[in-house]
Amino acid sequence: MRKLIAILIIVIFATSIVSISSISDQFVDAGSRKKIHFTQTFSSTPDPGQGHENHQLSLILSPNEGTIYDGSMTFTSSEPVQIVVLHEINPNDAKGQPTWSIDGDTVYGLSLIDLQEKSGSFEFTGAALGLHSSNSKPFTSTVSVDGWIRGQPTEVIMQKIQLEKEDPKSLLSRANVPATIPMHKGIYGGEKVLYIITDGSDEKYAKNLSEKQKWNVELAPALADVPEDTLQKIFIFKNGVKGDGFYGFQDEVFSSTPQQESEYSALSSVIEVTWKTGQKEIVFESADAVIAAKEGGRIEFKETGIVLNTPQIIWPDGQMQVRSDKEITDDMEYGGGQITEINEDEMTVTFVAHRGWGPDGRTIYYIVTDATPSGPAKMMGVVSSPTSANLIAHSGAVDLFQFKNGIKGSGPLGFQAGIASAALGDENYSPMWRIYLIEWNDSEDAKILETKSDIDSFRGDDLITVSIARPTNSDHIVNCPFIDPFQ
Repeated sequence: MRKLIAILIIVIFATSIVSISSISDQFVDAGSRKKIHFTQTFSSTPDPGQGHENHQLSLILSPNEGTIYDGSMTFTSSEPVQIVVLHEINPNDAKGQPTWSIDGDTVYGLSLIDLQEKSGSFEFTGAALGLHSSNSKPFTSTVSVDGWIRGQPTEVIMQKIQLEKEDPKSLLSRANVPATIPMHKGIYGGEKVLYIITDGSDEKYAKNLSEKQKWNVELAPALADVPEDTLQKIFIFKNGVKGDGFYGFQDEVFSSTPQQESEYSALSSVIEVTWKTGQKEIVFESADAVIAAKEGGRIEFKETGIVLNTPQIIWPDGQMQVRSDKEITDDMEYGGGQITEINEDEMTVTFVAHRGWGPDGRTIYYIVTDATPSGPAKMMGVVSSPTSANLIAHSGAVDLFQFKNGIKGSGPLGFQAGIASAALGDENYSPMWRIYLIEWNDSEDAKILETKSDIDSFRGDDLITVSIARPTNSDHIVNCPFIDPFQ
């Protein structure tokens, strides 16, 4: 770890803009006032103030001699916090009031607003602003500030603080949470398949399935016209031998599993099967048997044009990887499997749901079920699905932006969480994601980006480079259904 020594710096004020460390500055000069407004995520560090040795502090606005900040702040934090406002005073004027000082020479009056809340809004006036916790547990906070710097500062105070410098980090609260999803029974080659249903291209079909399984099947209109070579077939029976299928008859039959890697797709084209009157009904054990019965005139097909996302969890001679470490935490490793439990008795599977941002900055959660090429699939511990590469230039896949450097966080490459270009409810939403990589041209400029417009803006300012991901020089598509893990 490198040591950071912040030294007293004298800045003669002329026409330059005052720089405040850790802030993405946006100032509007107004004579003796300067406008400041920003949104940024901060990670706390040990409080350097005397008597605060076991506390945590996140300094939002640094002290500037001869300057007063005033405005409003809204925050959200991973832990309950107090609001700190510092005031310039002469040490001789302290006279018993609460104070804060690093060295005992430079002393600030201390206003400590003991909200003990994880979020709130506050109007402030003072020489510095921060968030504080009276215990030693680090916290992460996202803060929006709108206000003014008033006065004509002659120096920017950065007391002699010696502390370990850590790479900037942003861990979202509830960055990873469990999502327990119902499983269904299917058949391939006479043997059992267990699978989930996360998305459907038809609104009515998705609603009916949601009601049946008591878990939301999300509407994904973009799946309606995906190329046929990205689909497998799922045969759904509308009559015949009674069972646990969608319509109360035999289990659904699949045309492939991950064991047939070159053919497998989690995207299934729905074919509804009806027995003709007078035919002897049997339980079909394979797609070949279903097709043969149709060619023999015993059953009828209805090719619905509906596409379902039906990732398989267990199949003949295989299953998805289960994590060896079952504990789900904010800072857990992204790879090593996406499932913590497969419960065949309860017919449920528990995935790790990862937090990210939608195109407008709202929180989204997603799971990962399969990917291409095989390298990233193996790293994440999911199924390899080469047929997904056929979506690389198709609207059935949507852009998802991940970060390859910058601020460390819960993203798949160890940096901040990703940003999607579509969200649930959007016409272009699809669970199939075309991965783009964002790289800060200078990592010292790195900030937390939250929206698609942030990406466009920083790219336009030549601060980041955006490129399509091509691991092992291959097309990269990941099946990441967006879900509500709290339903």
